[in-house]
Amino acid sequence: MPLTPATEADIAEVSRQLGRPARDIRAIAARCVCGKPTVVHTPPRLSDGTPFPTTYYLTHRGATAAVSTLEASGLMAVLQERLADEPELAAAYQKAHEAFIADRDKTGAELGMDVPEIAGISAGGMPTRVKCLHALIGHSLAAGPGVNPIGDIALELCTWSPNRCVCESF
Repeated sequence: MPLTPATEADIAEVSRQLGRPARDIRAIAARCVCGKPTVVHTPPRLSDGTPFPTTYYLTHRGATAAVSTLEASGLMAVLQERLADEPELAAAYQKAHEAFIADRDKTGAELGMDVPEIAGISAGGMPTRVKCLHALIGHSLAAGPGVNPIGDIALELCTWSPNRCVCESF
């Protein structure tokens, strides 16, 4: 999905969503159907110099609450077992890992950032573990369906949907 430049209104909304000032937002990677930010795109190194491997960061309060519920349900363990039992799923997850790193590396190159501390590291446990559904769903929302199979599965099971606005509830 195309990245859109973050406006002052986007940054204010993300700050409201996070409950703290947003920092180092490069662009908005996914939006709610109402247009509010759902996933932000961050550079591989924050302005304070900290390496930041989580290129796609889920910020929408409705989404993060629903994903937290999914994590608490034990879904990560179920998906981890599926990775061990389903070679095709594991291979697709490996490709998602590679796509994530390619996106981050492209951003780093565009910004003139070399971040060797996170070379080969993606997010959410990729490519061998299922560790953070927030990161995996953020990647799915940013990259679009079919790129991150675990993020896609979790998003399908989530009570929140990017196709139904609940922004006023949060």
